[in-house]
Amino acid sequence: MATVAFHTLGCKVNHYETEAIWQLFKQEGYERTDFESASDVYIINTCTVTNTGDKKSRQVIRRAIRKNPDAVICVTGCYAQTSPAEIMAIPGVDIVVGTQNRVKMLEYIEQYKQERQPINAVGNIMKNRVYEELDVPAFTDRTRASLKIQEGCNNFCTFCIIPWARGLMRSRDPQEVIRQAQQLVDAGYKEIVLTGIHTGGYGEDMKDYNLAMLLRDLEAQVKGLKRLRISSIEASQITDEVIEVMDKSEVVVRHLHIPLQSGSNTVLKRMRRKYTMEFFAERLDRLKEALPGLAVTSDVIVGFPGETEEEFMETYNFIKEHKFSELHVFPYSKRTGTPAARMEDQIDEEIKNERVHRLISLSDQLAKEYASQFENEVLEVIPEEIYKEDPESGLYVGYTDNYLKVVFPASEEMVGKIVKVKISKAGYPFNEGQFVRVVDEDAVYEEAAV
Repeated sequence: MATVAFHTLGCKVNHYETEAIWQLFKQEGYERTDFESASDVYIINTCTVTNTGDKKSRQVIRRAIRKNPDAVICVTGCYAQTSPAEIMAIPGVDIVVGTQNRVKMLEYIEQYKQERQPINAVGNIMKNRVYEELDVPAFTDRTRASLKIQEGCNNFCTFCIIPWARGLMRSRDPQEVIRQAQQLVDAGYKEIVLTGIHTGGYGEDMKDYNLAMLLRDLEAQVKGLKRLRISSIEASQITDEVIEVMDKSEVVVRHLHIPLQSGSNTVLKRMRRKYTMEFFAERLDRLKEALPGLAVTSDVIVGFPGETEEEFMETYNFIKEHKFSELHVFPYSKRTGTPAARMEDQIDEEIKNERVHRLISLSDQLAKEYASQFENEVLEVIPEEIYKEDPESGLYVGYTDNYLKVVFPASEEMVGKIVKVKISKAGYPFNEGQFVRVVDEDAVYEEAAV
């Protein structure tokens, strides 16, 4: 039996796509082995979001070649899409497929076995207008299923290479989304995370359909769906209609990840972001009015070329004022091939790091403040795994709908189910909770006395 081993670098979309590629191999009778052991075929799914992504991708490719020099080495993903020649130049690479035509991977492998000639299957992604259907009926992670609903991005922010790696915005057919969502719920998943390269842009390339309609249709048509989360959405995509759907919905969770990147209008302009702070603030106010207790998480880039102390403080104060519940903070790193990498006024690493630390401590403080509102409240949690800090304790970790991480006593049978937990002690990164009861219709546990 032929074996295949995978290694995925980069984002959640890449991990989703690796699972989808594995399904294709599985159907052809392949057996999946660990990447660190000898395999007949190695698939490396690469990342190119930063220069480091490229470098790590090259290291992993070389590692696979050393493991088994006779194996078929196939490289896919974003770095493969933007720099196929660089990858083909690594001795031992046999096949390069970018971020399209991955369904043909098995054909390329057969072709390679017959002809023994390297295959570069990367084409111009900018011409692609069709969403590539890749199905994932189940995941290794038992509690949350990702569902990819779109591909590509039309924004061309000055720091970002991704449109060149993923192409322009294309949405998945709503019927396919609903069909796959039902498949995932039938496989036992209570929570589905809608994901993509520019997830909130879903439907922008369609005539009479949009994200709000998709959310409505998923709730109406997918039987047994309990939680629906949007992995990320731009402020400009949070329309009044989206807010209304969230407000009325029983399944869309009280958590949105809205990338800010900077809280200064002058920096946003240099980044070529499509909004002002005034607009962003107005959307946040509208959201919080409609959805009390909403958690808003965000991404921020610190030390973008030319960022002054004043501009940084505008960002700092904006975040403080609007009480984000958690931030992902990144020091700006030059991405070769993007306009920002060629800008004057690159910021000194020490200044960048110092600003990063200031924002991270603000984020920690805001996260604690946000969590403290829920102390003594009973919230619904989906237990995910044993609490790693103390595996013997009988404690499990899971997330509430509003993305609080809770540690509480549970059991293996409860993993992936919805349970009610009282937040006994708010904190960050973990909140402590007391198990109250299982919500699941099908579960007949003894209800714990509260």
